[in-house]
Amino acid sequence: MTVPVLETETLLTGLVMGESPRWWNDRLWVCDWGARELVTVDVAGARETVLPVDALPFCIDPLPDGRLLVSGGGRVLVMAPHRRLEPYADLSPLSDKPWNEIVVSPRGQAYVNNIGFDFPHGQVTTGIIALVTADGGARQVADGLEFPNGMAITPDGETLIVAESYGRRLTAFDVLPDGGLAGRRTWAEVNGHPDGICLDAEGALWYADVPGRCCVRVAEGGRVLARVEADRGCFSCVLGGPDGTTLFIVAADWRGPEGMAQPARSGVVLTAQAPVPAAAGN
Repeated sequence: MTVPVLETETLLTGLVMGESPRWWNDRLWVCDWGARELVTVDVAGARETVLPVDALPFCIDPLPDGRLLVSGGGRVLVMAPHRRLEPYADLSPLSDKPWNEIVVSPRGQAYVNNIGFDFPHGQVTTGIIALVTADGGARQVADGLEFPNGMAITPDGETLIVAESYGRRLTAFDVLPDGGLAGRRTWAEVNGHPDGICLDAEGALWYADVPGRCCVRVAEGGRVLARVEADRGCFSCVLGGPDGTTLFIVAADWRGPEGMAQPARSGVVLTAQAPVPAAAGN
């Protein structure tokens, strides 16, 4: 069967390197890692810088109560009224290595992953996932992950899926009532290096691939359902827009971590019309 390749349009230019996009409050929110800024853009392409974030990397996901969590620098912060960042949880006792993606469950529990080594020059080892509870507590709930990256939680809150970029797979866990993770299994093996991910209403998953310069829609088990191709590395993607069928992709020329010290502002937000809308809550 021929895999459909979706056409793209450019919504926004001038980013250094966008990551962790979220469709929230009728706008796309993007973490510009290179500029260390949290920015938003609407469907017409109007951009706003929300606030600076002094951390690299840093990622975001909203809580069910309407507040926004920001992970970075070994901490989880919450964006309070008047766009101030206030402490929420301390992750530093669990690891001094870089913390990466964050995802919030329908119950308000937050999961943050850690790659486990100093990228890119440290000795490669495996990473972990930490659970952050509403009272600011944090504990490790999974380990042995080969460069954990994007994460998503199913609308029923019962399954967490994490992209293992170095493992070339998507890994699923059962979410226990206390927020712990169990029942680890391979959700799909993929022909690439999955980075940021999102789920759609049919239970399929989109993943972004930096070296592959693409985003791919896959079913559980790994069958490829659709693709988007780009002229630069695709770091993450999210479904959103008024009807949930716009696939937003953050992409940039990737020159390695050293390239962010001399930003080229090749970062863009691309859009494509997806065949299936976002999963509820994603």
